[in-house]
Amino acid sequence: MNRKDVLFRINELFDTYCEGCFVKRTFCKECGKSYAQSFCIQMCTVGEKIQQYGQLLAKQKT
Repeated sequence: MNRKDVLFRINELFDTYCEGCFVKRTFCKECGKSYAQSFCIQMCTVGEKIQQYGQLLAKQKT
C-alpha cells in the first residue's frame, strides 16, 4: 500500500466515524478535550485503526 492510499484511508475513517462523533463530543463537554483525545487514541477502535495506518506511514519513511 503506497503513501497516498494510506492517507486516503485515514481521511476516509476520520470523515466517516470521527467527524461529529457523539462519544468524543460528550467527553469534551464532561471531562475536557484532553480526556476525549486520549480516549480516542487509547480506547476507540477507530483510533486504533488510524494508529495502525500511521505506523505504516512511519515504516515507509525509513
